Amino acid sequence: MDTNINAILLRRKNKLLLDPGTAAKANDRYIATIMKNIESLGYTFSREVYDVLETYSDVELGDFYLELISELRELVGADVEYTPMYPDFPQSVMDMDSSELYINAMFHYLSDGALYPAAAKSNRLPLWEDAKVKVIGLGSREDITDIFVRLCRSKTSISETDKADIVYLFGHEHMELPDDIPHKENAAYITALYIQKNPIANVTCIRKYIKTATDVLRLVTAMSGGDVSLAENTRYKSFTRRQRRMIMELLSGCEGIEEDMLRYKERWIRIGERIHPSEFECSKYTLEYDRAIRAFDKLRNDKKIETFGSDVEFALAYGEYKAALDILVKRPGELARRLDQLLRAAVSVTEDSDGSNGSDLAGIEQERSYKESVIKAFESVAYRVSTPVLLQVREHFAHRSEKLDSRVFFPKGSLAKCHCEANKLPDIEEQYCRSVVEICEKALVKAYGQRAPMGKVYLSEDYRNYVVPFSQRSAGKAAKTIVRGSRLPIQKQTNAIRAFIWWTNMDGCDFKDDGCGRVDIDLSAAIFDENWNYMEHVSYTRLRSSKYKACHSGDIINGGPVDGDGVSEFLDVDIDSVRRFGARYVVYQLYCYTGQEYADMPHAMFGWMERADVKSGEIYEPKTVEQKMDLTAKSTVCIPVIFDCLTREVVWCDMNLSIGGCHCHAGGNNLESNLSGVAAVCYAITNMKKPDLYDLIALNVRGRGEFVTNRDDADIVFDIENGVGRNTDHEAGSQTVITPFDTEVFMSEYL
Repeated sequence: MDTNINAILLRRKNKLLLDPGTAAKANDRYIATIMKNIESLGYTFSREVYDVLETYSDVELGDFYLELISELRELVGADVEYTPMYPDFPQSVMDMDSSELYINAMFHYLSDGALYPAAAKSNRLPLWEDAKVKVIGLGSREDITDIFVRLCRSKTSISETDKADIVYLFGHEHMELPDDIPHKENAAYITALYIQKNPIANVTCIRKYIKTATDVLRLVTAMSGGDVSLAENTRYKSFTRRQRRMIMELLSGCEGIEEDMLRYKERWIRIGERIHPSEFECSKYTLEYDRAIRAFDKLRNDKKIETFGSDVEFALAYGEYKAALDILVKRPGELARRLDQLLRAAVSVTEDSDGSNGSDLAGIEQERSYKESVIKAFESVAYRVSTPVLLQVREHFAHRSEKLDSRVFFPKGSLAKCHCEANKLPDIEEQYCRSVVEICEKALVKAYGQRAPMGKVYLSEDYRNYVVPFSQRSAGKAAKTIVRGSRLPIQKQTNAIRAFIWWTNMDGCDFKDDGCGRVDIDLSAAIFDENWNYMEHVSYTRLRSSKYKACHSGDIINGGPVDGDGVSEFLDVDIDSVRRFGARYVVYQLYCYTGQEYADMPHAMFGWMERADVKSGEIYEPKTVEQKMDLTAKSTVCIPVIFDCLTREVVWCDMNLSIGGCHCHAGGNNLESNLSGVAAVCYAITNMKKPDLYDLIALNVRGRGEFVTNRDDADIVFDIENGVGRNTDHEAGSQTVITPFDTEVFMSEYL
């Protein structure tokens, strides 16, 4: 069993790759024992896995178990020790007098986190609840290849976890790159990997992935270990002469390089300092690299370069909207992105007509004519716009007429940050919005119809709660891949949410805060009503709520040695009590009080359990863990999830906030200092309009499939359950089941 391969398969497909064993018949008691042990982590085996294990000897079963249990423990966070301040949480915190809680906290703070309250751990009742287990299926080599190819063919940016999987599969499984890598950022990253593995690679091998000057810039950035989204600056490395020639040859083979290079002028000037284009002016490469040499010369010496963008902006600035439209038609993707701006410009067209501000019939007719020309222009080129852009334009105009108080944006780059601003966009008539939506749908159905047939398709209504994965570059590493803004159902038997964090200090620090890396992470929860008015909070400053059934396990300020057991905090919130006393949302938040960014910490994780009874079972019960994520963002503040207690749903955020100054406002980097910003971001997340997976698959089916209402009749099933171990009369192995967490499938096959 290849541990790394199975770690990828377990995380992505809930499968294992197993070779047959050497025994005629395994000891069933051993297999039953293994199943009982992994059931405590929330897993069991499918019949296919069990059949393979029956061919294992006792020694092979032992080796298999040790490797598997290690991977499963890491997935649910059970690979570490959880040591809260009060071992009888939550009862001890609820029963203890406030003065005693205060004194205990003071002794802990004054000792730099070395002293804990003298509290013995009582015997606890066994876990009564019957948590649902995940069925591990039998994987294959085809599954491994499928993961690699789909990640490469993704039509959106991929996460750091995706990149790590590509690196391993490409380096250890000798995967071949597909002919097409459609997303520019992914193409740069993967091509840089190829060059690293094949130092003598020539331009012919990579030309199909690198087609524009900006593609070359991304490649050079990837080769230098920088941000291929180009949102952050990169310190470019020195290149070998072979690499310098390759960069010059790639550039010279691209069209319109001067305009492309001008967009990132300063970066290209810095790259020029590394590749020395002037050295090629008087050599055998002069003619071959002539276009690149001239482009670098113009950039360095500020010579005039005509650009498409400048022509558009000039026309818009001087009110020549029809001229701008004529220019934009030449680049359909840019036209699609500017549709809203062009349709809003009709107001200016009317105002400029005769000074009557659109009050006369002639002005109104002129405005209508202009808007119709914009719609017709878009319709004529929509089939040339990429499907991800069409989906986003469709969603935007489908909700354009809704009166939302704010608009939310996710800045491009590696940080999962959110920008929220007041919605001041002028109205656009509903008829034009509907026309844009219809054009997008028609173009999407036509594009999807040119792909491989899907056959009969069952599509669950639950897919409406999951967002299309347009950009995963900032997604954190989690047990299940979830797209920001998606809503997951809370299990019916759940009465309380128990969140947990675990961390250690950084290198070189033990129990004294001498500046070498003591880490203090605070787990907090803020409670809001349906209009995002603040109701109450639970944090290190308030360990229990006076109104709601909510309780914190105690504030720990020192993570302990980096190679030690670590420390943990827990926070319970009872769902019904939130609704009963007029609130709706519970926002879990993580603050690094000591100011380090999570990306620099060696160990830090967050997760939550869904519990029927918080008094039964241990404080941490891996079987009830619904999600666990590593904290790796370049930020000191994280909002991982929002719990909607009215709809009983989890809204996946994975958001980071920027805080100006660590020790400010209400005593530092904490919940009290950031309530207004948190409320604004969470309002935006819960009200943002993004294409959902249901619409994406429905458009695909309209183009190349057939809907069926009976799951067992389908060739492809789109459902939140993977169906492994499910009783069905459908022919074994002939039905493909895709869950909302199979993001690489949507990014490559259905976008």
